[in-house]
Amino acid sequence: MKILPLHAHFTYYQIKNRAYRLWSAGFVVCLVVSMWLLAIAVQTLPIGTAYPVWTGIGAVGTVLLGIVYFHERASFARIFFMITLIASIIGLKMV
Repeated sequence: MKILPLHAHFTYYQIKNRAYRLWSAGFVVCLVVSMWLLAIAVQTLPIGTAYPVWTGIGAVGTVLLGIVYFHERASFARIFFMITLIASIIGLKMV
């Protein structure tokens, strides 16, 4: 659920020429939703866990968006480190 706001934030500048007003409104809405979800997460998780999980999910989502939407290269190293990051996120949530 909180992946979409992060992707909108990071891809905003690459796709700003397409439907500028729609993306601008979507960016603001997604940013507000993203911060709201982080605030909810911090109520139950320590900030030292919530923030790295939040940014890790955003990083993985941004890589996936780049591969799927912008046709970036999906090399073995990118996939390996993305899986490593996912494993780290899961590990942080378990601690």
